[in-house]
Amino acid sequence: MDARMFHKYRFKFYLNASHYIIINGRQGDVHPHTWEIIIEVLILKKEFVEFNIFERSIERFFQQYQNQTMNNIPPFNTIMPTLENLVEYFGQEIRILLRKEGGELTQIEGSETPTRTYIITYEHDAEFSDSIEAMTKDSVDDMLGKMLDNATKH
Repeated sequence: MDARMFHKYRFKFYLNASHYIIINGRQGDVHPHTWEIIIEVLILKKEFVEFNIFERSIERFFQQYQNQTMNNIPPFNTIMPTLENLVEYFGQEIRILLRKEGGELTQIEGSETPTRTYIITYEHDAEFSDSIEAMTKDSVDDMLGKMLDNATKH
């Protein structure tokens, strides 16, 4: 198997929460959204990977925000919970979660309406490249180790 063979999972999550925005010093009304969050996860195909490992980790992360007013929960109690700020923060945090499970976030999309989506792509990010390089090296090391084990058995 090619040590550079990658595969992706795409997950959709729905976050039901409320927020308000302050524009020109005036606080708007608290209003609900069902935000749709789409996450693409890159994995290096070494062995079978259970997609639900990624899914459960992300669901646990979003659980703290479900049915809440975002303005009352850090960090959105100090930064405005706009669609853009939500997606940027979620992307940073989800990258950390996915790396612990052996994945890499390639893209995150957030929609607050069916016609409005904010997208962040990480594939041209230096941190992304470093992570992929490390994943590839680990895969090559793993393959070489298995080959050496097999050679010494014969």
